[in-house]
This record gives sequence, structure tokens and C-alpha cells, in this order.
Amino acid sequence: MVIKNEDDIIELIQKDEWMMKLLKTVKVLDLPDGWICAGFVRSKIWDMVHGYSERTTLEDIDVIYFDGTNKDEKMEKQLESRLISLLPNVPWSVKNEARMHSRNGVEPYISSTDAIAKFPETATAIGVKLDKQDNLVLIAPHGIEDLINLTVKPTPFFTANIERMAIYEKRVQKKNWKRHWNRIIIT
Repeated sequence: MVIKNEDDIIELIQKDEWMMKLLKTVKVLDLPDGWICAGFVRSKIWDMVHGYSERTTLEDIDVIYFDGTNKDEKMEKQLESRLISLLPNVPWSVKNEARMHSRNGVEPYISSTDAIAKFPETATAIGVKLDKQDNLVLIAPHGIEDLINLTVKPTPFFTANIERMAIYEKRVQKKNWKRHWNRIIIT
């Protein structure tokens, strides 16, 4: 399968039983502005483009949501526990983006989409969810071109600030994605 557009990504995910199982599990929580994002989608695309038959193991499954009415980190841990009880052996990580700006030392985010737009890399700034009718919805504030073209580059939010660029560069070095996905291009 060649990935040319968002519909192709949606189709690829819909055909992946494991990914759909995780999406259905997260949907049970009925999170406000909730998404599974980052490596969950990126790694699937990169694995497919590289022709890997085995899924790359993920350090965590990033679940984000936006709830300005309850910014207590304890709620995130409760939600993680609920996900673990529903699907054990999945490395769940739940974060309320309504509070993450303080941890990241930036202006408050206004939504999950705003938070995703401010992820370090354009190829990782992507999320998916099931809507009320079980349709798979994709969000990619910077588009999908870098993701499907195997290009790793900083988001505009990171390029706008020298300290954030240092974080981006350190992160890319630490992740060492090229070791596993040798066709990616890092800029």
C-alpha cells in the first residue's frame, strides 16, 4: 500500500486490529477532545513504508485530552489505571493538555489540536480517534507530507525559539529513529 493522503492513513489504521482495539478502548473513557497521538500513528506509517512485517514496539501509547475543569494530575493517573484495567500490557500514558503548558513552560494550550501543533516534530504531530459514530478521525495540524515522506523536522513552534530548538535536537539524537527506520531524513 502506498500512502498518498489522509484517507490512506485512515484505511491503514482501520485494517490494523490492534490499533482499532486501542482506539475503541480509549473511546470508552469518553475523554473531552481525546486522541491517541504521536508515535502510535507515526511508527505505523514508518513501519509500513519500510516494509516491516512486525510492529515496532512503542515506549508508550500517548493518549491526550483537554479538560480545563479538572487539571489535577491524579485524574490522568486514574484514567491510565482504567485503561490498564481494560487493556493490560499496553504502556498507556494519559495527559490532560489543559495543564501540560505549565510543565512545558509555555503559554496555555487552547485545545488538544493546539497542543499537538506544538509537538516537537511535524511527523509526530498527528493524532487519531473514533468519533461518536465510530468513524476514524485524523488530525495533523502540519499536514501529513513530512510523515509519509519520512522527513523529521521541527514544528514552527520549535523553530521559533532557540531553547526549544535545542530540545528538538537533543530529542532527535536521543530517539535515534534512523537506527531503526534507516530511510528517514532528519533536518
